[in-house]
Amino acid sequence: MRSNIHPKSRRPKTVWKWKQTLIALMLGATVLVIACILIFNILVARQNVSLLEEPLPASTIVYDQDKVEVLRLSPSKAEAVSYDSLPEQLIEAVVAVEDKRFFEHSGTDLQGIGRALIANLSSGRTVQGASTITQQLAKNVFLSQERTWTRKWKELLLAEKIERNYNKQQIITFYLNQIYFGEGAWGIKRAAEVYYGKPVNELTLPESALLAGIIKAPSALSPYRHPNEAKARRNVVLQLMKDQGKIDQATYASSIAEQLHILDSKPASSNGMKYPYYIDQMIREAGEKFGLTQNEVLYGGLRFYTTLNSQMQEAVERVYAQDSNFPTSSSDQLIQSGAVLVDPRDGGIRALVGGRGEQPFRSFNRAVQLKRQPGSTMKPISVYTPALERGYSPDDTLIDEPVNFNGYQPQNAGGSYHGEVSIYESVIHSYNVPAVKLLNELGIDAGMESANRFGLELTDADRNLGLALGGLQEGVSPLEMAEAFSVFANDGTRIPAHAITRIETADGEIVAEHDPDDGISVTDPTVARTMTSMLEGVVTEGTGVAAALEGRQVAGKTGTTEMPGTGGEGMKDNWFVGYTPQLVGAVWLGYDRTDASHYLTTTSKAAAAVFRKLMSEALIDEPIMNFPKVPGTAKKNDNPKKQEKSKPDKKDKKDKESKSDDNKHGNGPEKGKGRDKKKEKEKDKDD
Repeated sequence: MRSNIHPKSRRPKTVWKWKQTLIALMLGATVLVIACILIFNILVARQNVSLLEEPLPASTIVYDQDKVEVLRLSPSKAEAVSYDSLPEQLIEAVVAVEDKRFFEHSGTDLQGIGRALIANLSSGRTVQGASTITQQLAKNVFLSQERTWTRKWKELLLAEKIERNYNKQQIITFYLNQIYFGEGAWGIKRAAEVYYGKPVNELTLPESALLAGIIKAPSALSPYRHPNEAKARRNVVLQLMKDQGKIDQATYASSIAEQLHILDSKPASSNGMKYPYYIDQMIREAGEKFGLTQNEVLYGGLRFYTTLNSQMQEAVERVYAQDSNFPTSSSDQLIQSGAVLVDPRDGGIRALVGGRGEQPFRSFNRAVQLKRQPGSTMKPISVYTPALERGYSPDDTLIDEPVNFNGYQPQNAGGSYHGEVSIYESVIHSYNVPAVKLLNELGIDAGMESANRFGLELTDADRNLGLALGGLQEGVSPLEMAEAFSVFANDGTRIPAHAITRIETADGEIVAEHDPDDGISVTDPTVARTMTSMLEGVVTEGTGVAAALEGRQVAGKTGTTEMPGTGGEGMKDNWFVGYTPQLVGAVWLGYDRTDASHYLTTTSKAAAAVFRKLMSEALIDEPIMNFPKVPGTAKKNDNPKKQEKSKPDKKDKKDKESKSDDNKHGNGPEKGKGRDKKKEKEKDKDD
């Protein structure tokens, strides 16, 4: 039977169903948007931003390792200035460089986010940020510096609440009164005094531009330590002001032509604060490990229990206050240094100093922020430890002779070669060629993996034979090296270095606490003890004799990096990392800015000598302890130095190579000449 319903008659119903579905989707989306807006507004309303107007709370108290109060943090923030005291050109400078749409957006700049996203995607990395001044204010006052989506969401909510509660004039005033300008200067009033010795309302356009530029990186852009960088940044700010129509071409031209005109001398101190470098690290650790903001640490009335040994800290600061303990500096730049003392048994940072000269609070901390190539201090970590783990012994031998690894031709200091040498001799005299040859035999991956176990974060750019000599792309800090060497002092276990053990409120409520059971097994105790035995030789008869302590066993390693263009006579960096059974010390020396006129001309004894002075003072009341022994360690030769020669004799070289083809190292230590030769000698003796 034929149907009377024509197919076309079904279309209106189908269209109607699609319309119903579309309407339902639109209604659902509308409801969802309304719900999201309501939830967002509820969350914003719950934010408390009243701290922006509150007076400073009670002092934060810091306790040392014995739970004895050592100082109270009562930093008097710079007196707040009113909006009327802020020069218009200062506000325009800050807005131009930090948030050009500040007066247009409502806390979050969607255009800025889009622009930053495009720039970052096109470059393949983060080159632009999108935080507004309001967001920066929220982060500085209420949040930690961690980079997480959770923190970013909180920042957005707080920024919205700030914008709803305060007008733009109030927000920019809060911001300028809160921000850190470097050299111990908190707030714009103190910054004007520190750099120019004048009130805020008398700042000129170039002066305002310089202060606005400093905000991005107060340490790296300090006009006292980095005048060229500070001036360049100032000129960037002026360029932005011109591009945004805030100043004309003539004003721009005259402004960039001006010198910095800052005060002749840096601020004398950090407002009398004790242990500024140690407290700086405490603040940094509180943020990185426990999520506390700088303001919470400084103004939160908290109780910080630390690993600080106040006697050691004061001893370290005394050493660094005496110029006679350091090489003579150039007339225009001080040879700088950073040092840290760590107890390898618990990872506690006992003392820390981040520079010579005046110590403004939160200035550049070379003990923890410095990144420099470690030179030969890497050899025990990236070469000799993995070699010992694979069965090598201090008595095994290598041939110290000219080599060429696909164009890479490492050389020993002074350009000499020593023929057949033991691993022990290579370590104590810091021969470069044997270390590189050994890493080549072990494989670069073995060195990379070992460095990672020791807590050193390397990059793919470090995956080359230069790793044996500390030729790192990004470099390391004294704190990182102290933690790494603590493995040798602590029988192969690394305990992360830390300054904070516990944080409490004034009422005794625990806010955060260090986990004491986070030791990391790095290598076998026998390997650690064997390495210590060789590093003792560095101090007793090798390159580190200047580090020896009277009546105490000391192990350690020297390290230098060459200054190009000096024919091997100049150094960029000078290191010594050493330890006793109860204390590890890492010392770096060098210029902040190295060039043809600023480099070290002393030998590698400089850092070792500073280490000796530091440890002598720090350990004065500590018991004398000895390193544990391990059977089979190399005996210290009465005269370990072999006759030096510029190049091995061709006949001798041929004879040595003919004795054992195993010297042509294969894929593993089983094929190494050293151990095979040792076995042959033992067999001959037995016969």
